[in-house]
Amino acid sequence: MASSSATSAERQRPELADIVRISGAQFAHAYPLSTEQKRVLDSIVNCRTAALGGHQDFCPSCGHSHPAYNSCLNRHCPKCQALAQQRWIDAREKRILPTKNFHVVFTLPTELRALAAFAKKPLFDALFEAASSTLLELGRTHLGAELGITAVLHTWTRDLRFHPHLRRFCRPSGV
Repeated sequence: MASSSATSAERQRPELADIVRISGAQFAHAYPLSTEQKRVLDSIVNCRTAALGGHQDFCPSCGHSHPAYNSCLNRHCPKCQALAQQRWIDAREKRILPTKNFHVVFTLPTELRALAAFAKKPLFDALFEAASSTLLELGRTHLGAELGITAVLHTWTRDLRFHPHLRRFCRPSGV
């Protein structure tokens, strides 16, 4: 959203799509990507461009028009998901008590990762179940509390390696 009053630095700040567009082929050659990873990167590159279609926004007062391109709506896209992410965080924060919390990560062992190609749902369901039951038992036996848990499944690292893990944010009640 560059206006005539925007500084040169603001107009030239690269977005993730720019970085993927410029270095994506080199990265993909060095680190082979799955079909799903390629689809995500393609969505990010094409988000809000003519590639996804769009329409003309028109001002009836001055007659100015400009293209408004469609969003990719991919859950990994920073353009599409920033607002949804903030709304989700705000909604979670409204539901929690003002108590201490802790962050725990449960990682799928390396030896089991190949199974995810054949049985993602049962494997990830088992990971959620194991992590939940472990934390709930820990809360009862060591803290004397019932834990409130929010868990998020992550399947990639920041450098796009397959690395399934659960990030858990816990708040004990009654402690």
